[in-house]
Amino acid sequence: MCGIAGFVDFSKNADLSMLKSMTDVLQHRGPNDAGYEVYEHAQASVGLGQRRLSILDLSSSGHQPMHYNQYSMIFNGEVYNFMEIRKELEKNGYTFVSNSDTEVLLKGYDLWKEKVVDRCIGMFAFVIYDKDKGQLILCRDRAGVKPLYYYWHNNVLLFGSELKSLCSYPGFPKEIDVNSVSLFLQYSYIPAPYTIYKNTHKLKPGHWLHLSLHTKEPVLTEYWNVLNAYRQPLTDMSESAIIQHTESLMKSAYKYRMVADVPVGVFLSGGYDSSSVAAILQASSGSRIKTFTIGYKEQAFDESKEARKIALHLGTDHNEWIIGAAEAREILHQLPDIYDEPFADNSTVPTTLVSKLASSQVKVALSADGGDELFAGYNKFNQSLRYSSSFPKGVQGLVSKVMGWVDPATIPYFNKQYNFASRYEKMKLIWASGKPQEAMKYISQYITESEAAGFLGTPVSAYKTNFDMNGELNDINDPLNRLLSVDYKTFLVDNNLVKVDRATMSVGIEGREPMLDHRLVEFLATVPAAVKVKDNVNKYILKEIVHKYIPKSLMDRPKRPFIAPLTHWFKEELKEQMSYYLSPAKLEQSGIFNVEHVQQLLNNYFAGGKVSHQKLWNILVFQLWYSRWISGL
Repeated sequence: MCGIAGFVDFSKNADLSMLKSMTDVLQHRGPNDAGYEVYEHAQASVGLGQRRLSILDLSSSGHQPMHYNQYSMIFNGEVYNFMEIRKELEKNGYTFVSNSDTEVLLKGYDLWKEKVVDRCIGMFAFVIYDKDKGQLILCRDRAGVKPLYYYWHNNVLLFGSELKSLCSYPGFPKEIDVNSVSLFLQYSYIPAPYTIYKNTHKLKPGHWLHLSLHTKEPVLTEYWNVLNAYRQPLTDMSESAIIQHTESLMKSAYKYRMVADVPVGVFLSGGYDSSSVAAILQASSGSRIKTFTIGYKEQAFDESKEARKIALHLGTDHNEWIIGAAEAREILHQLPDIYDEPFADNSTVPTTLVSKLASSQVKVALSADGGDELFAGYNKFNQSLRYSSSFPKGVQGLVSKVMGWVDPATIPYFNKQYNFASRYEKMKLIWASGKPQEAMKYISQYITESEAAGFLGTPVSAYKTNFDMNGELNDINDPLNRLLSVDYKTFLVDNNLVKVDRATMSVGIEGREPMLDHRLVEFLATVPAAVKVKDNVNKYILKEIVHKYIPKSLMDRPKRPFIAPLTHWFKEELKEQMSYYLSPAKLEQSGIFNVEHVQQLLNNYFAGGKVSHQKLWNILVFQLWYSRWISGL
């Protein structure tokens, strides 16, 4: 695991000192080694920089940039099956000077070019400079576990594992894209390919970016898309065969992610996803694996007792940390450094703290993101299917039209319910559409697009996101599988994976995602919805597997999200920070928000109104980010 950064400057104004600035700001991602090289081509200056966290081959042989023939490469991530690929390359006459997966990937590219990624089981973002062709190539893994950002404007290409690398390039224009701010207010994150800055993008998962130094035109190409997996014919395997094959794939995926030359642990929340990782790995381990849990002093949010019972049953070496508002207050001002564009998933606090807990004992931590998308765990899937067909289609359209004539503020009783105006607007839009995927888009929003416009002081344009893929979903016949594919390409990639990558890397440990092994993803995409949700039981397949290792009595309880008790904290320990950053003076300083609108929301909240705390958290996070990255105050 590493941090990578670099540039292509056609004006040839960039130099080694600029590259070092871009690279060294990523030291938290790679504290063990650093490499920087600038290559002068007839058309441009090309810079490649890397900060290394040594996980495989701890020797200096893994130093980057790494070279072979005309290629120079920087690499962030892991290719777990690199030894199998290496053997294949050795049969083709290649020899190796290191035990690193980086060398395997580089020589694999020499032989197979872009097809090398088809052989890779892993997570990766890498950049290759081909000096003979005069070409730079960027690549991101299928699931998007590893991040890669790029800026292209005025004949300059900048790239890096985090936006802070780009910001460290002299003269980088930190122009806020207000359309991205609108997306952030709606979803609490900014969906790919957009970022908070203009002319700056997230490289989408499963994509290459090629930049010819001769044509000066970046070209994006896709090599993998989860939608193609869901478009395959449904499997005709029996239920028992599906469960058996899924467990076999999970065992293989989990085992691969234990490959390391340093200690490895598991984040254990006590839910089915993380429990499956801990259970399967402990069952195949000759020693006690390390598990890590965050709990809350606020009992309504605390699941540490359940996680402790599961760890005791499995026999893991369990570690936990019970946190409260004091820890949240301490970490609040670190969040803009860790998440260097506005990012308001409120579980950033516990995720960052559990990473800190783990960092004292391990260098690699396995998470369990993707379980809800693969096995149909979220309630929003059921809600989307139910709400989109509440009435016959003609009736739904009529109901939506009538709702458009009524101001929700004038409806007695309901107008005093929690976040009623927002929920009213969402149901109006859902019934107007009648499509489950549209319903999930609105359910996934904390505020609607029109509400976001009310919070912003300037006009915005609606950006198309992966929530708007109606046409691309036509070949996926099952409505539930459509929803799973959309959530995979939105919330999973741009929220959950961002959260875990930044939290783990902020403390110098590598986060791994065993459930996102593409073999498991591709198989489960072909499993009928009736097996994924059976007799109204979500995650039926996963539950059947986990119950082989952990008694049902320990596992079965209402699903609770891994979130922080913000409502309690805002009104007590974090009230001072909330009031300061959402004050008229601070809001006017950023010039982004409608001050009166935000103040009305804040005052209503402190007065005991039924206000969504997530709306306030989104604005607070933006204000903290602005203070760190724009105003510097």
